[in-house]
Amino acid sequence: MKKLILLIVVTLTTSICLADSPSIYDSQNGKYLGKLGGSQYDADSTNNPYGRYGSQYSADSINNPYGQYGSKYSNDSPNNPYSTNPPVIIDRND
Repeated sequence: MKKLILLIVVTLTTSICLADSPSIYDSQNGKYLGKLGGSQYDADSTNNPYGRYGSQYSADSINNPYGQYGSKYSNDSPNNPYSTNPPVIIDRND
């Protein structure tokens, strides 16, 4: 019984670890804008404050309040409630 429980725990843990976070892309040109969620240490994560897709200074980040994808005034930003071209979220796990 203990081996069965251990096998179930290992299987569930492995499948959770192998699952990718959803990714975001520019809806018009398909430009990759990083992974949503994810670790603050993942280079592709929007949660990494020092990474290309998470930095408040990066042109490719949704966290840059002055950038194309982060400004509350940009039509390409998810932070603009009236945006006409917000990024799309793609979850490859479904």
